[in-house]
Amino acid sequence: MKRELRETADGSMTIYLPEMDEHYHSYHGALQEAKHVFIENGIRLFPKKDTISVFELGLGTGLNALLTAIWAENNQQKVTYFGLEAFPVEREMNLAMNYPRMIPESNDFFSKIVDANWEIETNINSFFQLYKCQSKIQNLQLNQQFDCVFFDAFGPRAQQEMWDFKILEKTIQLLAPNGLFVTYCAKGQLKRDLKALGLKVETLPGPPGKREMTVAWKI
Repeated sequence: MKRELRETADGSMTIYLPEMDEHYHSYHGALQEAKHVFIENGIRLFPKKDTISVFELGLGTGLNALLTAIWAENNQQKVTYFGLEAFPVEREMNLAMNYPRMIPESNDFFSKIVDANWEIETNINSFFQLYKCQSKIQNLQLNQQFDCVFFDAFGPRAQQEMWDFKILEKTIQLLAPNGLFVTYCAKGQLKRDLKALGLKVETLPGPPGKREMTVAWKI
């Protein structure tokens, strides 16, 4: 599938897929969206503990992983991060993302994330450990639960199958009791499905260009 680099409104880069007419991030601002959804209204909400475990569906360019690595170091909070990606971005295109230039405190974390081997644990900094897994969620066999799930699949318009009830059910099975599910999507059907799966659903203000987003707790 053809990929094109695109600059978003806040100056950060994303990838555009012409075949799907879909961006990896919001064209209103890739960096702003990721920070707002997955950090400020995501992992930051989870109570501090010895180690917070995160499962990301849709590792993509690695932006969410990068921001989480920075957050972990800044807050001296250990984080283990499992990034699932069915179709990894080519290394050259991935390194063309301008995140390190836009985020001075990123140090060499982004290049470490991009160059981390698949299917092996890699220490990105003293507080952040990454495991990149190349697989579709449909084929994933994982006997583990996580404190936070970052659900960052392409939107329902472009990839409706990823928002199917069975996919959500399998994903929620990976969420530990009292765990947090977070996504940029705020579709009514998504929230109804999460409630049907036993989660306490909250609608929060969305990032620039988007009115709402969703978080849900496994109670």
